[in-house]
Amino acid sequence: MSERHNQPTIKPLPGSLSGTRVAGIVDRVGTPVWIYDAGTIRAQVDQLRNFDVIRYAQKAGSNIHILRLMQELGVLVDAVSAGEVLRALTAGYTPGTAEEQIIFTADLLDREALKLVAERRIPVNVGSPQMLEQLGPASPGHAVWLRINPGFGHGHSRKTNTGGDHSKHGIWHEHLAKSLDLVDRHGLKLVGFHMHIGSGVDYSHLEQVCDAMVQQVKRHGRDLEAISAGGGLSIPYAPDDPTVDTERYFNVWDAARREISDHLGHSRAVRSACCRNMGEQAGCPQPLFAGRRWFQ
Repeated sequence: MSERHNQPTIKPLPGSLSGTRVAGIVDRVGTPVWIYDAGTIRAQVDQLRNFDVIRYAQKAGSNIHILRLMQELGVLVDAVSAGEVLRALTAGYTPGTAEEQIIFTADLLDREALKLVAERRIPVNVGSPQMLEQLGPASPGHAVWLRINPGFGHGHSRKTNTGGDHSKHGIWHEHLAKSLDLVDRHGLKLVGFHMHIGSGVDYSHLEQVCDAMVQQVKRHGRDLEAISAGGGLSIPYAPDDPTVDTERYFNVWDAARREISDHLGHSRAVRSACCRNMGEQAGCPQPLFAGRRWFQ
C-alpha cells in the first residue's frame, strides 16, 4: 500500500509578485526574507475607506517600509509599546495632531512608555484603571480612550479572543463608572470608547458588540467624539476560505454610530483599528532553503 502524505496548500502569490520576481529578490538579498506586495496593501486599505478613520495596529507588522506606505495612504497607526511609538515616528507619523496619527494602546504603562506619551502628547487607549492613575499626575488634560471589555469575546482561537472574563484586556464593563470617575478626578480628556473583542469576524457576534457599545454610551451619559471598532479582520489562509465582507462589517458599526449620534444629539465618528487584514495578505515569506527541506 502506498504511503499517503498531506500536501501543504499552495496559495497563489499576492498581487504583482511572481515566481520569477521572488527568485530575483532572493538572489539579490538572500534568505530569509519577507516580501510584500504594495498593491495588495493598497487594495486592502481601500476596502475600509467607508470608515471615518482607518488605524493600523502595527503589532501585525512593524516594518518601517510598510509603516511609511500606510502613512502615505492616510492610514493612522496604533502602538503598544515605546518601541512601536519610535518606529511610527521614524516612518513619518506626527504625534500631537488633531487627527491623532499615533495612539498608544495597552493595559499598563511602563516608565519609558509613560514618559514618551506624556512628552509627545500621544492619546492613550486605556485598558485598566491603573493606567489612568499613572497618566493623570504625569500629564494633566491628556486625551484618553477607554477600552471596554464587554464581558464576552470572540476569536478564531482562545488566544485571539480578547474579551470575556478570561481576558486580561480592557476595563471590565461593570467597572467602567469607576474609571470615568478617575478621568474626572485627574482632569483627563475623554475622547471615546473602544471595544476590541478578538480576531476574526462573526457578524451575529459583531452585532452583540455594537449593541454593547450603544448600551455603555447610553448608560454612562458621557459625550464622546467617536467610537472605535477594534478587531483583527480575518484573511483567507486557503483558496476556499471566505473573505471578510467589509461593507457589511462597516454597516453594522455604522448603525451603532447612528443610534449613538441620535442619543447624543450630534454626529459621531466610527474608527476602525485593523491588524493583519491590511498587511498579511500582501506577504510572501521566503525561508531558508537547503536541499529539499524548508526551514521557517
